[in-house]
Amino acid sequence: MDMNRTRRDADADDILLRRLIGGDPAAGADLVRASAGSDSVGLLVAAGVLAGDSAPLRRAAALATSTRERQLVALARMRLEGQAELFDALIRDHLASYPDHLLAAWLAGQRSTDPNERKLR
Repeated sequence: MDMNRTRRDADADDILLRRLIGGDPAAGADLVRASAGSDSVGLLVAAGVLAGDSAPLRRAAALATSTRERQLVALARMRLEGQAELFDALIRDHLASYPDHLLAAWLAGQRSTDPNERKLR
């Protein structure tokens, strides 16, 4: 394995996620496209949420190695499945444990896919 390529891939993934979190309008499409060949848990989670597709989340779950990554995948699944109350409680706990987790904070700010959710913002 070429370690330089791996480092470049990780850096490119990080830049793409930061573009998304920062509100770059082109980042979403770029991220979904990049996720097809990615082994980045964060990239796959963001792509799954953006596309409303659980397939990237299944890949992310298989790749997740840390508690933080496994929790992020579970939170994204809850978001996609419309489990709003559980998601709201657990995202707060996650962010209390990992206050620097920008992707989790971005996920917390995404609109729910549940059309029956009545959330005050």
